[in-house]
Amino acid sequence: MILRGRGVEQALVRGLLDDARAGMSGVLILRGDAGIGKTAVLDQAVASASGMRVTRVAGVEAEQELAFAALHRVLLPFLGVRAHLPDPQRAALETAFGMAGGTAPDRFLVGLAALTLLAESARERPLLMVCDDAQWLDRESLDVLAFVGRRLHADGIVALFALRDDVAAPPTLTGLPEFRLAQLPESDALALLMDHAGDGIDQVVAERILDEAAGNPLALRELSRGPALVDQGFGAPRAIGRRLESRFLRRVHDMPAPTQTVLLTAAADATGDRHLVRRAVQHLLGADHEDIAEAFEQAEREELLTSHPVSGTSQFRHPLIRSAVYSGATRAERRSVHAALASVTDAHAEPERHAWHSAAAADGPDELVASVLHRCAERARNSGGYLAQAAFLQRASDLTDDPVRRTTRLLEACAAALTAGAPHRAEELLQLMPTPGPGAAFLGAHADRLRGLARLMLGRDGSVRLLLDAALVLLRHESEAGRDALLEAFDAAMVVPRTGPAASALRVAGAALTTSPRLTDASDVDASVPDLLLAGHARLVAVGHQQAAPHLRAALAAMRLPGAEESGAVRWSLLGMIAAIEMWDIDALGECGGRYADAARRHGALRMLQISAHANATSEVFRGNLAVAESHFAEFKDIADATGADPRFSHPTDVMLHAWRGDEAATMSAVRAQRELYPELPGGIQVQLARAATVVLELGRRRYPQAQAAAQDVLDDPPPHCGGLSLPGLVEAAIRNDDPDVARRALHHLAERATASGTPWALGLLARSRALLAPDTEAEDLFQEAAVLLEPTPLRTERAHTDLLYGEWLRRQRRKHDARIRLRGAHEQFTSMGAAAFAERARLELRATGEQARRRRAGADHQLTPQESRIVRMAAQGATNQEIATSLFISASTVEYHLAKVFRKLGVTSRRQLSAVLER
Repeated sequence: MILRGRGVEQALVRGLLDDARAGMSGVLILRGDAGIGKTAVLDQAVASASGMRVTRVAGVEAEQELAFAALHRVLLPFLGVRAHLPDPQRAALETAFGMAGGTAPDRFLVGLAALTLLAESARERPLLMVCDDAQWLDRESLDVLAFVGRRLHADGIVALFALRDDVAAPPTLTGLPEFRLAQLPESDALALLMDHAGDGIDQVVAERILDEAAGNPLALRELSRGPALVDQGFGAPRAIGRRLESRFLRRVHDMPAPTQTVLLTAAADATGDRHLVRRAVQHLLGADHEDIAEAFEQAEREELLTSHPVSGTSQFRHPLIRSAVYSGATRAERRSVHAALASVTDAHAEPERHAWHSAAAADGPDELVASVLHRCAERARNSGGYLAQAAFLQRASDLTDDPVRRTTRLLEACAAALTAGAPHRAEELLQLMPTPGPGAAFLGAHADRLRGLARLMLGRDGSVRLLLDAALVLLRHESEAGRDALLEAFDAAMVVPRTGPAASALRVAGAALTTSPRLTDASDVDASVPDLLLAGHARLVAVGHQQAAPHLRAALAAMRLPGAEESGAVRWSLLGMIAAIEMWDIDALGECGGRYADAARRHGALRMLQISAHANATSEVFRGNLAVAESHFAEFKDIADATGADPRFSHPTDVMLHAWRGDEAATMSAVRAQRELYPELPGGIQVQLARAATVVLELGRRRYPQAQAAAQDVLDDPPPHCGGLSLPGLVEAAIRNDDPDVARRALHHLAERATASGTPWALGLLARSRALLAPDTEAEDLFQEAAVLLEPTPLRTERAHTDLLYGEWLRRQRRKHDARIRLRGAHEQFTSMGAAAFAERARLELRATGEQARRRRAGADHQLTPQESRIVRMAAQGATNQEIATSLFISASTVEYHLAKVFRKLGVTSRRQLSAVLER
């Protein structure tokens, strides 16, 4: 096969194939206009994949609403060995494909199953996966295949996708490597024209064709056909794809009626099943077998259809032909062929296709068909196909005459779209909502709630106000839905950059306290986690920590009950993790983060895992395990990338880690990123974490005025959540700046929170901060009290910081011997955890006592990347390669690759040696 003008593209693909044969993996997205040659490059890749296994799929516009249909075609050659998958992966895959019943699987667990199947196949032979017209794959399949593409590393797999430019690019593919196919250079375009038209073509006509085709290979091929090479109007200023569609349609209209019927029926059917199309045409026309066979043969002679006798399928030569045929038919003609297809489709074997064709054949409301579509939506939901569920429900709504039922089905469709992570689609569905009647205000409230959630997912203003307004209405009709809307409003208020006075966290809290019937008593042993969290956060924001503490403490206890991570508590895990920080409960934060992360890995629930990974990272920062924290932050960002999240939001979230390490460039880069995203703030929890990180950085570098300036807003404009993290640093900075008034104000706020919490962490920080303000006769007792309170905790950062402050105070009291003991301990602790700025601060203080601190070598983890650190720690604990792969959402081949690198870096030859090396 000769491809004119595609040398660069072919070289890229050859490089990927060679890498796969060497055991590595690669992904490439080919982008370009319709007909520009993407499919030809893919065909060339398949032809060049000698010694490799190939699996291929092409998107079909009419099949977009059938969940996991494309993925099923990709994995069909490998399903025979699915029994070797880990049980949760196998169950998820079988449920998604309708091969087994069960609860709806998380899409990313299905993705892990797909990755494992493909990677295991590639162990035997390298693998090429080709996805043409990816913009028309069903969303569930595309999400899974994009997830697989992002997780490939050392598996011997190449994934190639082709995308059309004139269709909105699926966001799930954003960030993957891509190459845009340009127009053919004139010399290559002329050579291609000669290939198809022959040397006898008139020069004037050839020049006209080259001008009209504008370097598009498909246009060159089509314009080279027949005597009327270039017809009037082809050069009109329209997109090349539309012009080609018009030309294809004129060719179709010149054909006999039976051939036109065959083409329209094939265009309305997404399966490519030649026998199904033949039966439908026979149902429509009553024609005999020979006449229908002749119609198929004519379509193939005209190169509109291609047949595959072995598989019994017929496909359009190019997707533009299918779209031209279907869109060029009248509505009546389309309904007619869909009715015929419904009549010959087995409603028991393929209920979704039967229902879809029946709906497309309907001319007006039809509750019988709508009910069938609703049942299809339920099956789609049970298999995890939430966008398919949304599509079936929308079509059911279109066919529903009763206004309340029609609105309810649309709302269910919108909720399904949000569950699928498609807020734009949800907004499109909400635009179809009719105005609720006077007796159905609660339907409008449900719509506002969904609209608010869509805005929250899209990062737009107004989400808190919409959720709060919805909650106030829903509380009068459905108390549980109203409670959930209030919790969602709190969630939104925590993460959005700004809310405004009309829809602040304080307004949400006030509404909860005055209108919600579900504000449970903290002593109620039967109280649910969401009820306790609502009561706790409402009191925290509107009243204070003292009144909120019993409810937050009870909520955290409930979240730590056996099996809680498998219950509805998971939905509100962010509110729970924030409650642990507000209560200064390091044990709850660590336990919930660990258990909920383990549950998320078991279920493949990546969004829940993302929240838990951040909680684990934050917990490890406070514990002084900065290398471990880095691996959790890397996991958080890795998941964000795998799920297609915006890296501008996800990547700066490790700002506290950089601050404790004393890395000024990384810390300030993350802080600037937050400011650029939220220029008008004071904002949500990410802003407060960035503020607290700045305070830590400046204290470590002994820049006390800057530390005080960073923390001052916590007093002047107290945030609803996470402001307490900056208060101890503000006390310290203000004292160093000789500003006792600010120090006392900060201490007052700290005391209110710490006494309400009552944890050793909180009380230790309070005692330490009081020591900084106390007269010399009282300070030492308070420093010692802080040290005693913090000693049994895992909080290495706070223990070292307390030793540092105590040692500094002792040095100023001219007690050099006692000061050296504390400062030496602080220096050793900070050095061992990698807190460079604080270690240097302790070293300078120690030198002022007359002692030089010994330099210590960094641990082995500093040689490893975050991914390698995670893998090596799990391997040292005895996890198998497959167990590590499942936990990290990668393949076992990639685990083997990283372990080989780790062994070389650390100079070990077996897993048994890893634990000893890591302990150095």
